[in-house]
Amino acid sequence: MVLLLPVYQPSSHLPLLVSRVDCPVVVVDDGSTPPVGGLPCTVLRHAQNLGKGAALRTGLRHIAGTYPGEDVVCADADGQHDVADIMAVADRVRETGHTVLGVRRVRHMPWRSQVGNALTRLLFRATTGRSVRDTQTGLRGYPAELIPWLLTIPGDRFEYEMNALMAAAREGHPYTQVEIATTYLDGNASSHFGAVGDALRVYRSLLRF
Repeated sequence: MVLLLPVYQPSSHLPLLVSRVDCPVVVVDDGSTPPVGGLPCTVLRHAQNLGKGAALRTGLRHIAGTYPGEDVVCADADGQHDVADIMAVADRVRETGHTVLGVRRVRHMPWRSQVGNALTRLLFRATTGRSVRDTQTGLRGYPAELIPWLLTIPGDRFEYEMNALMAAAREGHPYTQVEIATTYLDGNASSHFGAVGDALRVYRSLLRF
């Protein structure tokens, strides 16, 4: 398994997470200032901020070429995802061969996340007929054979993850959901999700589907 961490202006939790996982780690620095450095892992860099979707594809492309045949777990590096949950997702990918979503307990989310997740959850079920308890989770595990498919998913920013879910529903890819801890530090102040712009991109993707 390879851990993929797309980051932009990361907090002090990034080196702590990298030091605690016992697997190869690929960090994609999406235009941070100053650049991310000094980590005992592979660090790829975008010269400017291109968005989470673009960072994920950069990391997936590197992993496909450097670690062929390895499953990948994508996680956030802002303290939301701990090592135990990351490894639980990785283990379930290995056991099932499916995409695995680490789903948070909705009642423990900040109110903004609760409202957004409830709306996208309802719209996703209405448009695809499939149920996902946490459509906005950043902790997702993928079997190695799905990486080439993931590289074809459009969207450069936060809508990429919604596009991947909808494409999986359309094409019949199975997925498994694993409950994870719901951790927010400083009221989720480190999140770069734009309440208006990024939310509109996500809902536009749903409407297009």
